[in-house]
Amino acid sequence: AAYETFTDEKKAISYIKKKKKYPLVIKADGLASGKGVVIAETEEQAVQAVRDMLEGKTFGSAGEAVVIEEFMEGEEASVLCFTDGTTIVPMISAQDHKRIGDGDMGANTGGMGAYAPAPVMTKELDKIVYDTILLPAVKAMKKEGCPFRGCLYAGLMITKEGPKVVEFNCRFGDPETEAVLPLLESDLARIMLACAKGTLKKEKVEWKNACAVDVVLASEGYPATHSSGEEIVGLEEAKKTGCLVFHAGSMKKKGRYFVNGGRVLNVAAVAPTLKEARDKAYEGVSKISWRGMQYRHDIADKGLKRLKKRK
Repeated sequence: AAYETFTDEKKAISYIKKKKKYPLVIKADGLASGKGVVIAETEEQAVQAVRDMLEGKTFGSAGEAVVIEEFMEGEEASVLCFTDGTTIVPMISAQDHKRIGDGDMGANTGGMGAYAPAPVMTKELDKIVYDTILLPAVKAMKKEGCPFRGCLYAGLMITKEGPKVVEFNCRFGDPETEAVLPLLESDLARIMLACAKGTLKKEKVEWKNACAVDVVLASEGYPATHSSGEEIVGLEEAKKTGCLVFHAGSMKKKGRYFVNGGRVLNVAAVAPTLKEARDKAYEGVSKISWRGMQYRHDIADKGLKRLKKRK
């Protein structure tokens, strides 16, 4: 996204006043626990956000510099890749669902579910992302003398102008990983060892010809707060449906499981088609319960609609 960085309030406000297109994104440049972003709908809101960060110290030292950025419109996609600092092997694309409620409504979360592959990512877009995003990023880090080895995560927005980077993470992304890695046919340990040793080029990384859907089960109050202590029931029944159940915000006591966080479980399913994977994942979800459990009912709907349009 087009952006400028400011430490001077007057210069930042002067830059804002020249902008005609809204919304505009105002970000605290430091670490702000995921809360240092304001999407300003008007000039007044943008100016106030800058004043709050630079003058009011809303985010403390994190707001000593602010980034004023273009608001990107489009559909999100996540492309993770394996790299040994030279060779890059993209994984199957995925799409996360950030909002707490169905239809992308409500507060932002760490992710309420994902599916893979993401139909928004065509073969043409895969090549563009490799050539213009992944390859330049890996090359630049190598040139700077700190080659990156491991899993590089590119969070993307597929805009009318093409794919643009929302964020990079130097790790696997959650909940995308629970949808992507079940589709990996090759041995993950061998691949990661090759990344560490610089021999990724010699590895054959193969994927299943299938789809995966991952649904996050969250506790009551999430994302603002979360409950804890409620007993989780139905885990064995969920596994009998063929689903994978990943634990996150849970704890085990004397052989029983209890809620101990915001996003508690991930229920993932693999099947030949996206619809079958979605139906199977929700069958697994239906077997699990605790008081106050919440989840989205529309994971993968965007992908299914896109596939239907292609037909």
